[in-house]
Amino acid sequence: MPALLPVASRLLLLPRALLSMASGSPPSQPSPASSSGYVPGSVSAAFVTCPNEKVAKEIARAVVEKRLAACVNLIPQITSIYEWKGKIEEDNEVLMMIKTQSSLVPALTDFIRSVHPYEVAEPYRDEPCLC
Repeated sequence: MPALLPVASRLLLLPRALLSMASGSPPSQPSPASSSGYVPGSVSAAFVTCPNEKVAKEIARAVVEKRLAACVNLIPQITSIYEWKGKIEEDNEVLMMIKTQSSLVPALTDFIRSVHPYEVAEPYRDEPCLC
């Protein structure tokens, strides 16, 4: 992996309530498990940016091999505009859309933090990233 970069990555975990709404089940009234075994709120999606496709592929492959996610989609050539160390920055990045079980989110987060080349691979404030 490359050395730490002075650029912040944004890790976004979609709230279970939002995923439940997207599935058509209100979060306050979970629907029973379907014949497929799906339980509303049991799946999450994480969005993580990477500096380039090589890094994104390495992390994505490792995440799937370690069974921390069922699938990772890579979206190349995104432009990220964000505040970092008091300045507005703009970078070209690759977006990883990671689909996982909600129960695996802590392990997924720990793994990404351990291998990601950015100095911060998550929102750098104590509030969720809404980007």
